[in-house]
Amino acid sequence: LTQNAYGKSRVRLTKVERHADRNDLFEWSIDVQLSGDFAPAYAVGDNRNVIATDTMKNVVYALAADQPLRSPESSALVLARHFLTYPQVNSARLEIRVDGWKRITVEGHPHPHAFVGVGPEHRTCRAFADRTVECVTAGIADLLVLKTTDSAWKDFHRDAFRTLPDTDDRILATSLTAEWTYAGVAEWNEAHAEVRRTLLERFATHKSLGAQHTLQAMGEAALNAVPTMNEITQIGRAHV
Repeated sequence: LTQNAYGKSRVRLTKVERHADRNDLFEWSIDVQLSGDFAPAYAVGDNRNVIATDTMKNVVYALAADQPLRSPESSALVLARHFLTYPQVNSARLEIRVDGWKRITVEGHPHPHAFVGVGPEHRTCRAFADRTVECVTAGIADLLVLKTTDSAWKDFHRDAFRTLPDTDDRILATSLTAEWTYAGVAEWNEAHAEVRRTLLERFATHKSLGAQHTLQAMGEAALNAVPTMNEITQIGRAHV
């Protein structure tokens, strides 16, 4: 046994934080993965060092109950640091997927306790921590974007199987998944909002010669807009 890791997937966390003037709603799906001194459990069935996946779930709920949920990134770090308090744990990886809700507008004002889902888009994050380093990656998943013009696709590879003609003007639609890594601690919510805003603005204004061309321009714009980022990965999937 050269390497081992195990954990708990899809811990569903829903929390309502009640304030005098409003309620805040959080709905997250959390994955926990631990690595460490668990080899005896594999080799001889000795489970004394093994932290039960049910315990992992309970930790998620207990820590969420004890403190405000300011951002998925900060909560992922809190959870990772907690699991490192177990001496048999060498590293912890936490992934959080946010189901988005926004306030319903009533007579021009956001309602204090009524919400509507934001659709297929999810905010994501991943935190890794061991006893020497911490790393935080944030992201967006399944963000649908479309532009009806300013998108060309021509001069692409020709062979016997090509039937698609060149075009100088087409509809460009894609489902965008992006992940970016922070170089250090950031104002997590503000940084995420700025990356998302920049990606969408660049998509809208870029005169595209192909999906790859636009993805590159979007990534460059995001890196320039948020100095605490040091890399970004983007995947665009055709959306029909």
